[in-house]
Amino acid sequence: MLKKISLPLLLSLALLTAGWLFLSRLARADVNNDQYLPLLSDGRPLPPLPPPVPLTSTLPLDVPALTTELAAQGQVLALGKIGFHVGIPGNLTGLEDWMVAMDNAGIPFFLKSVDYPDPLVTAQTLAQTSGISHTLVFRRSGLGYDLPDYNLPPATAAQLHWLHHKLAFPAQLDPSLVWLETINEVDKNRAEWLGEFALETAQLALADGYRWAAFGWSSGEPEPEHWESPAVIQFLQLAAEHPDQLAIAIHEYSYLRDDIANLYPYLVGRFQSLFQICDRYGIPRPTILITEWGWEYQDVPTPTDALADIAWASWLYAAYPEVRGAAIWYLGYGYGNIADQAQQLIAPLTEYNLHNYFSRTPGVGSVDPALFTP
Repeated sequence: MLKKISLPLLLSLALLTAGWLFLSRLARADVNNDQYLPLLSDGRPLPPLPPPVPLTSTLPLDVPALTTELAAQGQVLALGKIGFHVGIPGNLTGLEDWMVAMDNAGIPFFLKSVDYPDPLVTAQTLAQTSGISHTLVFRRSGLGYDLPDYNLPPATAAQLHWLHHKLAFPAQLDPSLVWLETINEVDKNRAEWLGEFALETAQLALADGYRWAAFGWSSGEPEPEHWESPAVIQFLQLAAEHPDQLAIAIHEYSYLRDDIANLYPYLVGRFQSLFQICDRYGIPRPTILITEWGWEYQDVPTPTDALADIAWASWLYAAYPEVRGAAIWYLGYGYGNIADQAQQLIAPLTEYNLHNYFSRTPGVGSVDPALFTP
């Protein structure tokens, strides 16, 4: 027989339960939250870290020497992280020269390829030889590859979709080195379904020894509340626990050829809202791969204007080590022959990355997008 419970006792039990749930969530994080939560010991938010300081070298960068020099000053070396997105060849002239130059200088580069593994094979060989941690991403596109079957339960859809992509993964690529992106520009209004899908896919990827990048959100998506869907929060926690095996793939376009900071930080720089949410939940910031980056889908600015935009975005991304890099759209076939425009950026971007770097303050502070407003 149930006994009557007094109101004070009910309130006490409720408070105890709430406290237990809070502590349980911290315990499940399996991390020292003081390291990740940007809070002072009295519970007040930490101030933001100062923005990285842009620096230039007349000589090609000596990465080991700069690392040592900045460490002696209590600073961390940050390098340019913007690379290229390729596909079925449109215009790849100079791409391998860029890869070799970056690798020889000890500068990690970012390269994404869709349906065309050859450039990634070259990049993978460079990484295996030099030991430089280049960020390489492959995606298979087309019917049955771009989107999961939303009509199925998310776990079932994840299992089928994962098998589909795993069977199509190029044999010459090493899945422990090359990130696999399996979905592209998904429906943000299915956030909880996608969170459950991501959780199941992540477990499959970890079991199979793959690196997997989730979601592939369009520029300007998702909305902040979509990150807070319960299943998405669980996935973010899992991704934070495996930063070298699980990542969030996003796209950041300005949608204007003449203004890379259009609507900043809601298009380019939108990843910062995710980091704010992770901080609020006590989740370490996950690895971010910006697998499509640029201006418009058929247009690129002149090299001079593009490089100014790249310099600003490089400064922004240098502040966040979790952002592994961004891939300029697009050196592949089609899209108004955009490859011929994007190809003109290879040589100047090479020179920029060989001569420019950033001094970054170590640690974690609160996220303040206003610090990077151009």
